[in-house]
Amino acid sequence: MELPGSRVINGLGVFAAISSMLFAFLFLQHHLGLEPCPLCIVDRLLITTLGCIFLVALIHNPSTIGSRLYGALASIVALLGVAVCWRHIWLQNLPEDLVPSCGPGLDYMLETLPIADTFKIVFTASGECADTQWQFIGLSIPEQTFMVFSGFLLLGLIQLLRKKD
Repeated sequence: MELPGSRVINGLGVFAAISSMLFAFLFLQHHLGLEPCPLCIVDRLLITTLGCIFLVALIHNPSTIGSRLYGALASIVALLGVAVCWRHIWLQNLPEDLVPSCGPGLDYMLETLPIADTFKIVFTASGECADTQWQFIGLSIPEQTFMVFSGFLLLGLIQLLRKKD
């Protein structure tokens, strides 16, 4: 079985990023009224970054070496997304008495704290991220997002490891 060409893979990455963000904004946030927690916002930033990487790669249409570089970059960002999702899933599965305290609002932290401190608080004191607000076929939003990042990782690895176009 032959793999699809680089442009098809990059187009799939762009389509997946746009679809994910539309689902998050239009369905989850506006239709269901769910406000994203700090880890969900980080997920959205990473998905947007992946969409931009795949879009630039699609437009650039580089040779094999360039395609591998874009694939490596996409794989790294997707792995960061997987790590954020694992943290989020872990928080949701903690017993209530072990859930960390909620930090201040993300907007407030971004306005008043250095970015490094903001990320530290988001990843250590995000008790509000432990709430399971919605499920589909038994999967919470972070579990669904984990699958999305796994798909992005697969696309990045295909670009990184393909023999040649």
